[in-house]
Amino acid sequence: MTIGMPVQIAPALANQFYLARQPILNRNQRLVAYELLFRHADVEYAEVGDDASATATVIAHASELGMGHVVGDQMAFVNVDAVGLMSDFIHFLPNDKVILEILETVRATPEVLKRVRELKDAGFRFALDDVVAESEDVHELQDLMDVIKVDIHEMPPARLHSLARNLRNPRQKLLAEKVETVEEFQQCMDLGFEYFQGYYFARPVILSGKKIEPSQMAILHLLNLLNADADQNEIERAVKHDVLITLNLLRLVNTPAVGARFRINSVGHALIVLGRRQLQRWLQILLYVKSGPKQDFDSPLLQLATTRGKTMELLMEHKHPGQRTGADIGFTVGIMSLMDTLFSVRMEEILDSVNVLDEVRGALLHRRGNYGSMLALVEHTERGADSPGLGYLLQELDLAPADLYAIQLAAYDWVNDYRQGVH
Repeated sequence: MTIGMPVQIAPALANQFYLARQPILNRNQRLVAYELLFRHADVEYAEVGDDASATATVIAHASELGMGHVVGDQMAFVNVDAVGLMSDFIHFLPNDKVILEILETVRATPEVLKRVRELKDAGFRFALDDVVAESEDVHELQDLMDVIKVDIHEMPPARLHSLARNLRNPRQKLLAEKVETVEEFQQCMDLGFEYFQGYYFARPVILSGKKIEPSQMAILHLLNLLNADADQNEIERAVKHDVLITLNLLRLVNTPAVGARFRINSVGHALIVLGRRQLQRWLQILLYVKSGPKQDFDSPLLQLATTRGKTMELLMEHKHPGQRTGADIGFTVGIMSLMDTLFSVRMEEILDSVNVLDEVRGALLHRRGNYGSMLALVEHTERGADSPGLGYLLQELDLAPADLYAIQLAAYDWVNDYRQGVH
């Protein structure tokens, strides 16, 4: 395998791929990393040449993009098979930003063990993927790993308990993958797992009789005023009525992200500088930020909601250039799609308290219409599932995989810039 190979094959193959970026959380429910998965988007797809070509494509593109643009301040887990592991092009990846995830198909041959040691000496870190049982390969590789990933999907509790006990080692961290419920997360916490991968944090847990918090109701009220094109004085009074919103607004307009040349100290001036479009967007994001002395812009739910919103905005801009209203609605649908999880209240109840268009309601409740199809597409990419569903959605939206890929990268970049700008 030659170092030049990824550059030669990447452009052709990349036109058929999309990127799945799956969050990895620590015990405090903070983002620590993303696993990057390149998936084929063709409905008729069966295989992409050989393993070397597929691995080279992933590595070439991940390095070409710059990891900072894809994962921000977090680490990136990147899958490698035996061919990728043994090839020189792995050095395209930054060893301070990447954890090489050895697939379960890799056998612990003397050559593989020697190669892992060489790469560790070069500064790379490793994770062992999809461990479901103890085996000779697992035992041979374990001492060289920094993270052991245990696939808990459909694993009986007794077996998981035994496996976690036998794998636990002060030299490695245990990561539970495919964690889909809060109960599974708690079980893995009790067993000493350090990291967690799965969408348990984004699944709505509906609490009977739960009420939306007053601070969140104040934001929803402001959003309703903006939707109704209320008078500027009425909006200013509503902002001033809530201390938290006022403080956050003044903090926001005095950040480099807004670019004001002089310090802004009044709500009225802040609203003029920000403008109604940006005010609406900022309020939608603020819903996901917990109140307190330290604003939390690193919550995985906030990251997921803002990424959905920006991706849908960019999809609308791509499909309907120059139609700003449609793009704004796309952002709203994306960011509202996780509000049932945020509030622990059924989506129907949330929509009854917020004045939204019928097409927004249809998209959020039933994935209907153009916005509903786009939301379904975004949800599909999050999961990284290889299935015909994504290909059919791309056909329905008349969207090329290469366009989806470019939109995803632009959305990731925007979310990273926004988070850094408000810190």
